[in-house]
Amino acid sequence: MIDQTKLPGTLEFVTYSDFNQIAEAIKTLVVRGAPAIGVSGAFGLALAALQSNAKEKDELINYLENAKKILFETRPTAVNLSWGLDKIMQVAKNAENVDEIRKSVVEAAKQMAEDDIKTNMSMGKNGSELFNDNDTIMTHCNAGALATVGYGTALGVIRATKDSGKNIKVIATETRPVQQGSRLTAFELKHDGIDVSLIPDT
Repeated sequence: MIDQTKLPGTLEFVTYSDFNQIAEAIKTLVVRGAPAIGVSGAFGLALAALQSNAKEKDELINYLENAKKILFETRPTAVNLSWGLDKIMQVAKNAENVDEIRKSVVEAAKQMAEDDIKTNMSMGKNGSELFNDNDTIMTHCNAGALATVGYGTALGVIRATKDSGKNIKVIATETRPVQQGSRLTAFELKHDGIDVSLIPDT
């Protein structure tokens, strides 16, 4: 994942091998944005299944319940996080044995990531029809690829509008106190070659 705390100055990709590292990444805003947090939590729980040395299903389920609690407590108000964790736990509980649990939770997390991108791209295509050539769009906070698995919700619409051949301009608000607009949205739009102007919050 991209370490969002380093943006816009440094584009750094980080890799984790322990679910506790993913929990810390969620807690410290290395990853942020509801969809991104939800899928990161799902992958964290899948990683916990791979980390565990459990030989029996009940033992592995107990390990996952503990890992789920640790991951959930990083952002207890994030609805997508509880959704992602609950979905992976249900997959684990429905599996027959530990090998099936490990395989099925990884597959489920990957499917959640793929579904997020597909949904965002569909939203982008539909939303792009609302805009005309030479429109100006104002954004607040960050609802782009960084906040999702990789395409974006609001910024996905902007991307799709540009890709449809329309000339658009974007005004991004700074979004204090974490400055998601200036650090993340402006970064994403500039990276994609979209005309963006940044305005400070007042």
